Amino acid sequence: MRKLGGNLDLPFKVASPIPTSCLSWCTLPLTCLCCSMTGSFGRSFEKSFLQSLSQQKLLTWLSVLECVEVFMEMGAAKVWGEVGRWLVIALIQLAKAVLRMFLLIWFKTGIQTSPPIVPLDRETQAQPLDGDHNLGSPEPSYVGKRSNRVVRTLQNSPSLHSRHWGAPQQREIRQKQQQEELSTPPTPLGLQETIAESLYIARPLLHLLSLGLWGQRSWAPWLLSGVVDMTSLSLLSDRKNLTRRERLELRRRTILLLYYLLRSPFYDRFSEAKILFLLQLLADHIPGIGLVARPLMDYLPSWQKIYFYSWG
Repeated sequence: MRKLGGNLDLPFKVASPIPTSCLSWCTLPLTCLCCSMTGSFGRSFEKSFLQSLSQQKLLTWLSVLECVEVFMEMGAAKVWGEVGRWLVIALIQLAKAVLRMFLLIWFKTGIQTSPPIVPLDRETQAQPLDGDHNLGSPEPSYVGKRSNRVVRTLQNSPSLHSRHWGAPQQREIRQKQQQEELSTPPTPLGLQETIAESLYIARPLLHLLSLGLWGQRSWAPWLLSGVVDMTSLSLLSDRKNLTRRERLELRRRTILLLYYLLRSPFYDRFSEAKILFLLQLLADHIPGIGLVARPLMDYLPSWQKIYFYSWG
């Protein structure tokens, strides 16, 4: 028995205090375990975050925004008025710019095409389910001895709902082209091309910012946007060895420069009267043209007022 405090007797001996050195050695493995768990958790979180933000998901979100932007603009104007309309426009353009910059800087997608996701060619994807030939094998056909004309044999023809009415080689060529386009990696961009693509991505935000500073009737937003677009195209025009989709995208951007004729304030001061006069002249003097020209005359002013039609 050992007395504690002079009066209380305990039936056991009190152990001596644990030395500090022993305590540190005991807690060291636990500390290392916690650090390793924290590091592994951080790496796993980063990996899961990158997997969740995959390139395909970002492209899908970008495609969805491009599909619903006009509807959201018109809905916001109907519900919240002009202030809500411009707020929705700014939020959508900001979201698109963030997604495009993330794709450009992080995933190295190069020149970003429009639409972001390649449309599905349903004629090419519709494969016969009851044929004996595979996708990679040539389709059985008969070649005429004199005309050298390729004709599909009746024995190997697919069912009626999956039959295509073109030449057998045409489908194979389209399939090979589509597979090559999907499998071809984007062209890596240098510093100059990256700056040019960044200018193209930031152009809508610069235009909205200049609209807020100088107003819709000012020439400054129109001129600033045009200078940015032409600078981006001029910097990208020097790039060689582009893929087919990238060349088509640059051609599309060049053609879209004609939209500046339909954008305010140039449209309000110069283009509107001349375009409507030309359509009226064609509708009055050429039979049949009025069926197209008169509805276009009624639709053009409404089209021009929607931001994502003219500036999107």
